[in-house]
Parts: sequence; C-alpha cells; structure tokens
Amino acid sequence: MSNEAGAKIAISGKSGCGNTTVSKLLAERLSLRFINFTFRSLAEERGMALAEILRRAEADDSWDREVDGRQAALAREPGGCVLGSRLAIWMLPEADLKVYLTARQETRVKRILAREGGDPEKVAEFTAKRDAHDRERYIKIYNIDNDDFTFADLVIDTDELDPGGITDLIIRRMTDRGLLPGR
Repeated sequence: MSNEAGAKIAISGKSGCGNTTVSKLLAERLSLRFINFTFRSLAEERGMALAEILRRAEADDSWDREVDGRQAALAREPGGCVLGSRLAIWMLPEADLKVYLTARQETRVKRILAREGGDPEKVAEFTAKRDAHDRERYIKIYNIDNDDFTFADLVIDTDELDPGGITDLIIRRMTDRGLLPGR
C-alpha cells in the first residue's frame, strides 16, 4: 500500500462508463478522499465560464496539463484516495489499484442521455467524435493511447452492472490484494 493511511485507487473510463459515479461511491464506502479536478473545477476556481476554459484548451495544451497535473498532485498528497478521471490510471502510475471501466457505445449513449438529456442520434454522434478527439489529444499531449489500458489491474465491463455492483467488484479486488486491512 502507498502508506498506512489508505490505498490510492485510480479509476478511468470513457464518458458514460461510470468512472465518476463509481469513484465517488467507492470513496464514500471506504472513507477515502475523492479526487476529480476537472476543467469545470478550474473554471470555478478562476471565476471563468467553462466554455471559455474549453475554448482556450483547444488552442493551448497547458490547460490540459494543469488540470491533469493538479489531479495527480492531489492524489499524491498523504492519505488514501480515489482518483476518478479519463486519464487517472495513466496519471497516477503508482496507484495501488488501477481500474478501467468499459461499456458498449450504445450503453454509454443511454447513460449520457439519462444524465444530460438530448437527441439520441446527436448524443451518439457527439460521443463518438469526443472519443476520437480525446484520443488524438491525449496522444499529442502525453503520448497516451487511452484505447490501450491493458496494464490496468482490473478491467470491468459495466454494461450489465450498476454502480454498487461495480464498486463491490473493486472492493473484492482490493481485499484480495491486501489493500483493505481487516476485511
């Protein structure tokens, strides 16, 4: 384990796979810090509109580097935590457990629609474009191919599981690896 105060868990997945929901739930169940510093967080911190931050980030990689660097720095502070982000397993390679969540495109689109609403065809198209754009961006900025998660300690197909079931699987793996003393 990283330290006596708790494990450091990194959870990644594309939009609609459940990484934020599961990360929050896992942190709550294990009384760990939940870390998910995003462009939205940065916009609030700086008193800027999210749209403005995103516009600037399109032209300047330093915005991505700041958000991702801040997340990793927060996760490296003393004590256990759950870092949930699209790049968590890459940004925190020393995590005690690296989890990658997957789901079929159709499942992801349904979840995004339930969360945000919208036209199903437009959401599906936007999600596919976002996936391709994110992959290109991560390769360009970090030389990370987020379609290659073979190094993850645990890959969970979330298509047929609810957040509680996914969290149970992660806790079971943590227990098996001795990351949860007393369980």
